[in-house]
Amino acid sequence: MNRTPRSIDEALSRARVFQGEYGEADLEAARHSIAGELHELRWVRFLSAPVPALELPPALHEQAAQDLRVLCRGIVHDHDAALHITAFDTAREPDGALTFACLLFLADKEEGAQFWWQFTAGAGNVTGALCLHLLHLLHSELRDAQHWARQLRVLKRLDWSSYTPVDHDADLACVGSPLGPTVRYALPATDTVVPEAAVKDAVDDLVEAPADEDHGPIPQPSPALADNWETLITA
Repeated sequence: MNRTPRSIDEALSRARVFQGEYGEADLEAARHSIAGELHELRWVRFLSAPVPALELPPALHEQAAQDLRVLCRGIVHDHDAALHITAFDTAREPDGALTFACLLFLADKEEGAQFWWQFTAGAGNVTGALCLHLLHLLHSELRDAQHWARQLRVLKRLDWSSYTPVDHDADLACVGSPLGPTVRYALPATDTVVPEAAVKDAVDDLVEAPADEDHGPIPQPSPALADNWETLITA
């Protein structure tokens, strides 16, 4: 068995240089041989790289869960939140769906939150796409998380919605990494709190629409929720 090459030069030196006539099959075999050598070389370099002495960051899904909760707290405390939740109650205004979905997430109604985040992202809200990106990371669903990272960048370019309570962007420079595209975002102040027990009680009183086959019963807002928004999130 041939040993793994230790450098690119060594890998290339093993490639056969044909003399005289040769066919397409010979050329394709040479390409596969070089590709295999270089693939092995990348793994050798990766496995032999020194491990940093720094403490490892928390697991990706744990960080996503923490960031999504902080993000939702900031969104329900946004100065325009009450206005948007009122518009959502009366006319299903898409940006208000973002605020309502964040309230549902804080009340542990994750299926309903996902439904309304998809509704608002489908209408062009980029923060809704960010919430979905984090939600799928929370569950280690990397393919879906990558999809919403790409959608976030597309929606930002289309500029359909101007309501973005936090700054964020999609950086697709890392598209070749194991995790695919990455998203950069700025979280609200971490000292923002929401009385989650009161929020759960309020959400439990909401009327639910017939079940959606993917998300189960879908919570709906009520006039009382909109009227008492400020009291609810600061109680």
